[in-house]
Amino acid sequence: MNPAASPFEIKSASLDLLALMLHNSDLDAFERALGERFGNRFADGDEAFVLDLNGLPDPAALDLDALLAKSRARGVRVVALRHDNGAYGELARAHGLGFAGAGSATTRAAVQAPPAELAAPALPAAPSVGMVIDKPVRAGQQIYARGTDLVVLAMVSAGAEVIADGNIHVYAPLRGRALAGARGNQDARIFVQAMEAELVSIAGVYRTIEQSLPAAIQGQRAQVYLENDKLVIAALGG
Repeated sequence: MNPAASPFEIKSASLDLLALMLHNSDLDAFERALGERFGNRFADGDEAFVLDLNGLPDPAALDLDALLAKSRARGVRVVALRHDNGAYGELARAHGLGFAGAGSATTRAAVQAPPAELAAPALPAAPSVGMVIDKPVRAGQQIYARGTDLVVLAMVSAGAEVIADGNIHVYAPLRGRALAGARGNQDARIFVQAMEAELVSIAGVYRTIEQSLPAAIQGQRAQVYLENDKLVIAALGG
Protein backbone atom coordinates (compact mmCIF):
# COMPACT_ATOMS: atom_id res chain seq x y z
CA MET A 1 0.00 0.00 0.00
CA ASN A 2 1.19 3.49 -0.82
CA PRO A 3 1.98 5.18 2.56
CA ALA A 4 0.49 8.41 1.25
CA ALA A 5 -2.86 6.66 0.78
CA SER A 6 -3.06 5.49 4.42
CA PRO A 7 -3.93 7.72 7.40
CA PHE A 8 -1.26 6.00 9.49
CA GLU A 9 1.64 3.58 9.39
CA ILE A 10 3.02 1.21 11.99
CA LYS A 11 6.62 1.48 13.13
CA SER A 12 8.58 -0.06 15.95
CA ALA A 13 8.93 2.02 19.10
CA SER A 14 10.81 1.77 22.37
CA LEU A 15 9.43 3.46 25.47
CA ASP A 16 11.35 3.69 28.74
CA LEU A 17 9.01 3.78 31.74
CA LEU A 18 9.52 3.71 35.46
CA ALA A 19 7.74 0.98 37.41
CA LEU A 20 5.87 1.14 40.70
CA MET A 21 6.12 -2.22 42.47
CA LEU A 22 3.40 -2.78 45.07
CA HIS A 23 4.31 -4.70 48.23
CA ASN A 24 0.80 -4.79 49.75
CA SER A 25 -2.78 -3.69 49.06
CA ASP A 26 -2.96 -0.99 51.75
CA LEU A 27 -4.20 1.94 49.66
CA ASP A 28 -4.03 4.45 52.51
CA ALA A 29 -0.35 3.63 52.98
CA PHE A 30 0.12 3.79 49.21
CA GLU A 31 -1.42 7.26 49.06
CA ARG A 32 0.74 8.52 51.94
CA ALA A 33 3.87 7.09 50.33
CA LEU A 34 3.08 8.80 47.02
CA GLY A 35 2.79 12.12 48.80
CA GLU A 36 5.99 11.63 50.80
CA ARG A 37 8.08 10.54 47.83
CA PHE A 38 6.72 12.66 45.01
CA GLY A 39 4.84 15.56 46.58
CA ASN A 40 3.67 17.71 43.67
CA ARG A 41 6.54 16.68 41.42
CA PHE A 42 4.19 15.22 38.83
CA ALA A 43 1.47 17.85 39.12
CA ASP A 44 1.36 18.15 35.33
CA GLY A 45 0.45 14.45 35.06
CA ASP A 46 3.11 13.84 32.42
CA GLU A 47 4.94 10.98 34.20
CA ALA A 48 3.80 7.53 33.06
CA PHE A 49 4.41 4.40 35.14
CA VAL A 50 3.99 0.64 34.88
CA LEU A 51 2.28 -0.87 37.93
CA ASP A 52 4.14 -4.06 38.91
CA LEU A 53 1.90 -6.54 40.76
CA ASN A 54 4.50 -9.29 41.23
CA GLY A 55 5.07 -8.30 44.86
CA LEU A 56 1.44 -8.82 45.87
CA PRO A 57 0.37 -12.17 47.35
CA ASP A 58 -3.11 -11.80 45.79
CA PRO A 59 -3.26 -9.16 43.04
CA ALA A 60 -6.91 -10.01 42.34
CA ALA A 61 -7.84 -8.60 45.76
CA LEU A 62 -6.41 -5.17 44.91
CA ASP A 63 -8.95 -2.38 44.49
CA LEU A 64 -7.40 -1.25 41.25
CA ASP A 65 -10.02 1.42 40.52
CA ALA A 66 -9.26 3.15 43.83
CA LEU A 67 -5.51 2.82 43.35
CA LEU A 68 -5.66 4.34 39.87
CA ALA A 69 -7.72 7.23 41.21
CA LYS A 70 -5.23 7.90 44.01
CA SER A 71 -2.38 7.73 41.50
CA ARG A 72 -4.02 10.21 39.14
CA ALA A 73 -4.59 12.60 42.04
CA ARG A 74 -0.80 12.71 42.45
CA GLY A 75 -0.13 13.12 38.73
CA VAL A 76 1.07 9.51 38.40
CA ARG A 77 -0.41 8.00 35.23
CA VAL A 78 -0.44 4.21 35.31
CA VAL A 79 -0.39 3.07 31.67
CA ALA A 80 0.20 -0.67 32.07
CA LEU A 81 0.22 -3.56 34.53
CA ARG A 82 2.96 -6.13 34.88
CA HIS A 83 2.78 -9.64 36.31
CA ASP A 84 4.47 -12.93 35.46
CA ASN A 85 1.04 -14.60 35.30
CA GLY A 86 -0.49 -13.74 31.94
CA ALA A 87 -4.00 -14.22 33.36
CA TYR A 88 -3.75 -10.72 34.81
CA GLY A 89 -3.79 -9.38 31.27
CA GLU A 90 -7.59 -9.50 31.52
CA LEU A 91 -7.45 -7.22 34.56
CA ALA A 92 -5.31 -4.76 32.61
CA ARG A 93 -7.63 -4.78 29.60
CA ALA A 94 -10.68 -4.29 31.81
CA HIS A 95 -9.15 -1.01 32.98
CA GLY A 96 -7.90 0.12 29.58
CA LEU A 97 -4.26 -0.53 30.46
CA GLY A 98 -1.43 -2.24 28.66
CA PHE A 99 0.04 -5.46 30.04
CA ALA A 100 3.58 -6.85 30.36
CA GLY A 101 3.89 -10.51 31.26
CA ALA A 102 6.73 -12.91 31.96
CA GLY A 103 9.88 -12.47 29.92
CA SER A 104 9.95 -8.70 30.16
CA ALA A 105 13.19 -6.92 31.01
CA THR A 106 12.22 -6.72 34.67
CA THR A 107 12.17 -10.42 35.56
CA ARG A 108 13.61 -11.21 38.99
CA ALA A 109 17.26 -12.17 38.82
CA ALA A 110 19.54 -13.87 41.30
CA VAL A 111 22.97 -12.70 42.34
CA GLN A 112 25.61 -14.45 40.30
CA ALA A 113 29.32 -14.85 40.79
CA PRO A 114 31.10 -12.84 38.08
CA PRO A 115 32.84 -14.89 35.39
CA ALA A 116 36.57 -15.14 35.83
CA GLU A 117 37.28 -13.52 32.47
CA LEU A 118 35.45 -10.35 33.52
CA ALA A 119 37.89 -9.02 36.08
CA ALA A 120 36.36 -5.83 37.46
CA PRO A 121 38.33 -2.59 37.27
CA ALA A 122 38.96 -0.33 40.22
CA LEU A 123 36.15 1.98 41.25
CA PRO A 124 36.02 4.59 38.46
CA ALA A 125 36.21 8.30 38.88
CA ALA A 126 32.94 10.20 39.03
CA PRO A 127 31.46 11.05 35.63
CA SER A 128 31.94 14.61 34.42
CA VAL A 129 28.19 15.15 34.01
CA GLY A 130 25.55 14.09 36.49
CA MET A 131 23.72 14.90 39.70
CA VAL A 132 26.03 15.09 42.71
CA ILE A 133 24.73 14.64 46.28
CA ASP A 134 27.23 15.51 48.99
CA LYS A 135 25.05 14.90 52.04
CA PRO A 136 23.81 11.60 53.52
CA VAL A 137 20.57 10.25 52.06
CA ARG A 138 18.43 9.51 55.10
CA ALA A 139 15.81 6.81 55.63
CA GLY A 140 12.61 7.71 53.78
CA GLN A 141 14.37 10.02 51.33
CA GLN A 142 14.42 9.40 47.58
CA ILE A 143 16.86 10.95 45.11
CA TYR A 144 16.15 10.65 41.37
CA ALA A 145 18.68 11.71 38.73
CA ARG A 146 16.49 12.03 35.68
CA GLY A 147 18.26 11.55 32.35
CA THR A 148 21.74 11.43 33.89
CA ASP A 149 24.13 9.68 36.30
CA LEU A 150 23.90 10.03 40.06
CA VAL A 151 26.96 10.51 42.27
CA VAL A 152 26.50 10.23 46.05
CA LEU A 153 29.46 11.26 48.18
CA ALA A 154 27.91 10.25 51.51
CA MET A 155 26.11 7.26 52.99
CA VAL A 156 22.78 6.04 51.63
CA SER A 157 20.98 4.92 54.77
CA ALA A 158 18.74 1.87 55.14
CA GLY A 159 15.26 2.85 54.02
CA ALA A 160 16.57 5.46 51.56
CA GLU A 161 16.37 5.13 47.79
CA VAL A 162 18.60 6.47 45.02
CA ILE A 163 17.46 6.24 41.39
CA ALA A 164 19.14 7.26 38.15
CA ASP A 165 18.42 6.90 34.47
CA GLY A 166 22.17 6.41 34.06
CA ASN A 167 24.82 4.97 36.39
CA ILE A 168 24.89 5.29 40.16
CA HIS A 169 28.15 5.92 42.03
CA VAL A 170 28.08 5.77 45.84
CA TYR A 171 31.40 6.73 47.40
CA ALA A 172 30.28 5.60 50.86
CA PRO A 173 28.26 2.70 52.30
CA LEU A 174 25.11 1.84 50.35
CA ARG A 175 22.61 0.53 52.90
CA GLY A 176 19.36 1.43 51.19
CA ARG A 177 18.07 0.80 47.66
CA ALA A 178 19.79 1.73 44.39
CA LEU A 179 18.06 1.57 40.98
CA ALA A 180 20.18 2.44 37.95
CA GLY A 181 19.07 2.54 34.32
CA ALA A 182 15.58 3.38 35.58
CA ARG A 183 14.25 4.08 32.08
CA GLY A 184 15.55 0.87 30.56
CA ASN A 185 19.29 1.49 30.06
CA GLN A 186 20.65 -2.05 30.36
CA ASP A 187 24.25 -0.78 30.13
CA ALA A 188 23.91 1.21 33.35
CA ARG A 189 25.90 0.12 36.39
CA ILE A 190 25.99 0.70 40.12
CA PHE A 191 29.37 1.30 41.79
CA VAL A 192 29.61 1.37 45.57
CA GLN A 193 32.34 1.86 48.14
CA ALA A 194 30.72 -0.53 50.65
CA MET A 195 27.97 -2.92 49.50
CA GLU A 196 25.34 -3.27 52.26
CA ALA A 197 22.26 -2.64 50.10
CA GLU A 198 18.65 -3.66 50.71
CA LEU A 199 17.89 -3.80 46.99
CA VAL A 200 19.74 -3.16 43.75
CA SER A 201 18.30 -2.89 40.25
CA ILE A 202 19.52 -2.34 36.70
CA ALA A 203 16.91 -1.45 34.07
CA GLY A 204 14.19 -3.01 36.21
CA VAL A 205 15.99 -6.29 36.84
CA TYR A 206 16.21 -6.24 40.60
CA ARG A 207 17.45 -8.23 43.59
CA THR A 208 16.35 -7.81 47.17
CA ILE A 209 19.18 -8.62 49.55
CA GLU A 210 17.74 -10.19 52.67
CA GLN A 211 20.77 -12.26 53.63
CA SER A 212 24.45 -11.44 53.73
CA LEU A 213 26.31 -11.50 50.45
CA PRO A 214 29.55 -13.46 50.07
CA ALA A 215 32.40 -12.10 52.17
CA ALA A 216 34.19 -10.81 49.07
CA ILE A 217 31.20 -8.53 48.37
CA GLN A 218 29.45 -7.79 51.68
CA GLY A 219 30.66 -4.42 52.95
CA GLN A 220 33.25 -4.25 50.18
CA ARG A 221 33.76 -2.20 47.01
CA ALA A 222 31.46 -3.66 44.39
CA GLN A 223 29.64 -3.06 41.15
CA VAL A 224 26.28 -4.23 39.83
CA TYR A 225 25.56 -4.80 36.15
CA LEU A 226 23.54 -6.89 33.72
CA GLU A 227 24.98 -9.79 31.78
CA ASN A 228 22.69 -11.84 29.51
CA ASP A 229 19.68 -10.35 31.31
CA LYS A 230 21.03 -11.60 34.66
CA LEU A 231 21.95 -9.31 37.52
CA VAL A 232 25.58 -9.63 38.59
CA ILE A 233 27.04 -8.27 41.83
CA ALA A 234 30.82 -8.38 41.63
CA ALA A 235 33.67 -7.28 43.87
CA LEU A 236 35.81 -4.44 42.55
CA GLY A 237 39.56 -5.05 42.50
CA GLY A 238 42.28 -2.57 43.13
